[in-house]
Amino acid sequence: MGEQEKPIDVDKLLQNKLKGVSVNTLENAIAKVISDLVGEDYKCTISEVKYTLFSGADFHVKVELTYNPNE
Repeated sequence: MGEQEKPIDVDKLLQNKLKGVSVNTLENAIAKVISDLVGEDYKCTISEVKYTLFSGADFHVKVELTYNPNE
């Protein structure tokens, strides 16, 4: 006897919660993770955001080392 399969919640799939997260928040979060991993200060820029039908998103991410002339 196999395990019972869980039905797919189509309504949940169609509600793209990523649209509720600002691009600026995503940029800051990505920059923080990379800065923590590398040990240097990085900034992130997200462009060309396209939200997909099934709770996803496609976007271009640019990560650059932040230049601070005082350091």
